[in-house]
Amino acid sequence: MRRVILLGSTGSIGTQTLDVIGSRRDCFHVVGLAASGSQTRLLAQQIAEFRPRVVALAKASAARDLMQELYAEADRRGWSLGETELPKLLLGPDAATELAAMDADVVVNAVTGAAGLRPTLACLEAGTTLALANKESLVIGGRLVTSAAAEGQLVAVDSEHSAFAQALRGGRADEVSRLILTASGGPFRGRTAEELASVTPQQAMAHPTWDMGRVITINSATLVNKGLELLEAGLLYDVALDDITVVVHPQSVVHSMVEFVDGSTLAQVSPPDMRLPIALALTWPERLPAAAAPCDWSQAATWTFEPLDDRTFPAVSLARRAGKAAGTAPAVFNAANETCVDAFSEGKLSFIDIVATIEACLDEHLVDGHVSDRDMDVDAVLAADAWGRQRAAELVEARA
Repeated sequence: MRRVILLGSTGSIGTQTLDVIGSRRDCFHVVGLAASGSQTRLLAQQIAEFRPRVVALAKASAARDLMQELYAEADRRGWSLGETELPKLLLGPDAATELAAMDADVVVNAVTGAAGLRPTLACLEAGTTLALANKESLVIGGRLVTSAAAEGQLVAVDSEHSAFAQALRGGRADEVSRLILTASGGPFRGRTAEELASVTPQQAMAHPTWDMGRVITINSATLVNKGLELLEAGLLYDVALDDITVVVHPQSVVHSMVEFVDGSTLAQVSPPDMRLPIALALTWPERLPAAAAPCDWSQAATWTFEPLDDRTFPAVSLARRAGKAAGTAPAVFNAANETCVDAFSEGKLSFIDIVATIEACLDEHLVDGHVSDRDMDVDAVLAADAWGRQRAAELVEARA
C-alpha cells in the first residue's frame, strides 16, 4: 500500500490521478491533498471519497467555503453527524510546501506553474519519491532541483518523459545518441504565421488529442509546452539540449523515442491516456496491471511524423536558447509566458505576440539581471520569476 500526497488535486492531472487511485484502492492510500481553493465543492467531494488526514489550501479565505461544502457533501452521502473525521487543514501560500514535506511514499506534484517549486524542493529534502507533473518547478529550478534529488527519487508524470524513462531501460547512458520528443502540433498544425495572427482563445483551447487545463492547452497551441518539455528532458536525463530533437506526430500514440548509437530507436507506444504515465509514476519502477487500454493491433492505423516548423512556431527554439543560458533564464521564459497566456485569454494580446513578448523579456534579462547556475538560489529564481511577470505585463500593456 503506497501512501500518496497529491498536490493540485482539483486540476486536470490531479483528478486523473485520483481516478487511478480510486480504481486500485488495494494499492494506494491518499494521506494528503492540496488545492488552490478555487473549487471547494470538488475538493470536498475528494475529501469525502478518499478521506485524507491533511488538506492544504493555498487560499486561506476558502476554508469556510470548504467546511460548508464538506458538511453538504456529508449530507448528500447520508452520513450522520460525526461519522467521519474532518482532516487537518493547512492554510496559506506555504501550505502545499508544508504538506509536501510530510511522511508519505509518493508525492505527486500537479500544481500549476512556478508555485510548485518550493513543494518540489520540500519533497526532495524529505527524501520522498516525487512524481513530477509540475514541469515548471524543474525547468525554473534547474540544477537546484536535480542536485537535491537522490538517484531514482525524481519520476516524470508527463507522457513524453515517461516514454523516455521506459525507452532508456533499453540501453546504457553511454549508448544514447539522442532523445526524440514528439509533439501533436496542437490545433494549429500546418498553419502559417500569417494565419495565426487572428486566432482566438477558443480556437487555441480546441486541442485535437488531449483534454487539459487552460494554461497547458494554450501552451500546446503555441508549442511553449514543448519547449518546457525539452528543458525538462535535458534536466531529467542529463542530455544536452542539442541532442534532443522535436518531431510532430499528430496521432499522439508514439509518446517519445530514444535513438541509440548503433542506429536503433526505441519508442514507447500507447493510446493517448494520461492514466498510464500517472500509474507508472505512482508505482515506478513497477507497472500497475491494466492501468489503461493498450493499442488495438487488430485495426489498421497510420502514424505520421514531420519536422517542426520553427518559423511558424519559434517557442521551442526560444526555450532551447533559454536552457543553454541556464541560471534564471528559464524562469523568465516561463513567467513571461504565464502572463502572456492570461493576457491572450483576456483578449489583451494576440496569439503570435505571446512568443514575441516572451522573447523580448528573455532578451532584456540576458543583458541585465541574469544569474548563472553557479550563483543561483531559490530567491534568485523567484526574483526572476517576479521580474518576468512584471516585465511581460508592461510589454502587453505597451502593445495594447
